[in-house]
Amino acid sequence: MWSQKKGGHAMKFTDKFILNLKPTDKIQDIREGKGFGIRVTPGGVKTWFFLYRFDGRRRFMNLGHYPSVSIAEANKRYRDAYSLFEQGKDPLALADCEREERRKAPTVSELVTDYIEKHAKKFKRSWAKDEAILNRDVIPAWGKRKAADIVKRDVIALLDSIIDRDAPGMANNCFQIIRKMFNWAVEKDILTTTPCLGAKLPAPKNIKDRALSDDEIRTLWKSLERDDLCMSLESRRALKLILVTAQRPGEVIGMHTDEIDGQWWIIPKERAKNGRAHRVYLTKTALELIGPLEAMNEKEGKMEPMGYIFPSPVKKSGNKPMGDTALAVTVGKNLTHPLADDKGNQLFNKDGSPATENRLGVAKFTPHDLRRTANTLMAASKIIKEHRERVLNHTLERLDGTYNLHDYDEEKQMALEALERRLKIILAGEKVVDLGTERAKRKLA
Repeated sequence: MWSQKKGGHAMKFTDKFILNLKPTDKIQDIREGKGFGIRVTPGGVKTWFFLYRFDGRRRFMNLGHYPSVSIAEANKRYRDAYSLFEQGKDPLALADCEREERRKAPTVSELVTDYIEKHAKKFKRSWAKDEAILNRDVIPAWGKRKAADIVKRDVIALLDSIIDRDAPGMANNCFQIIRKMFNWAVEKDILTTTPCLGAKLPAPKNIKDRALSDDEIRTLWKSLERDDLCMSLESRRALKLILVTAQRPGEVIGMHTDEIDGQWWIIPKERAKNGRAHRVYLTKTALELIGPLEAMNEKEGKMEPMGYIFPSPVKKSGNKPMGDTALAVTVGKNLTHPLADDKGNQLFNKDGSPATENRLGVAKFTPHDLRRTANTLMAASKIIKEHRERVLNHTLERLDGTYNLHDYDEEKQMALEALERRLKIILAGEKVVDLGTERAKRKLA
């Protein structure tokens, strides 16, 4: 081991000097001073190092290989290590700990699993929806990366990609879930900071006021019976049932035969958005859409409950209902179904955009808009707001929810029967007459 000197003073390393260092049959350690040096092996590998003693032990800290680590970078790494050494700390031991922590640090995929299992499933009724969004949009993009390496720029880029596929609402949902997941990781000391800090919703929140007109209801109902529709029979029935029952899409697709008692569907509190069990009257139309509650088990030779009314088409999912986003996705695909020529090649418009066909025949809507449409139809049928709110299972005002224990079964039945009558008139193509307006006209006459 030797130090380079010139005129009695230690020289600073230069690229020319390092490049001229030739390998010999022995390891050469050349030091600039205060433990900083470069090692040249017989194989020609040149390695920066910091050599020091700590607690009586000789310590050799690898600072990287030349030329991938430049002289300037090697000096910076040396100064950082020497500063720790002067503070009475062992820089090599600290570096080893950091490497071990890095090795054990969770990937985004592992963080998603921990978040769903340890938090979302315990505290969020919509955990399955969170899991579906994370699996579809986050894991494919970041899954193998360390969660600590995700930065704000990554979050923005991911959300921009979702907006680019014309899904601003989904981008907002994804951001809220990502933000919650990283905040949870910081709270649990898994991460020291969140990449969502300072980030905002990627798209403006739309005021949800879409309700289908009578003509649109009639068109959509007929379109859901098209043979060339790119949609499963289960999805078609589920969309119609949302309109007929006025219930949330997620609650409808999760319907199970255990929840049906005659003409009443009891949504358990575990599945209800507001955590309150909810009784929904099933009209004749609703029961027809639900279909038989039992099926023949060919192996056992006996009838058995159907289980989920709208089971997942993915066999590996096991005994589960279709996914939370399945209806929204299938509606979106049919609103902008790609057009192709006889050979199956994608067709394009004059401006270069993909040519599409609206196979549902109505303007853009979401499955939840059908619930809003049902509420609008009940209002038009003169069902008072209090009774409509009970049908919708909206969260009640605190005092009313505490002291008013009336079950409203009779009122809910009347409201849903009125909704069914109005829908039948609309689907028959007849004009819906507002009796109140007609009476007023007659009085004036």
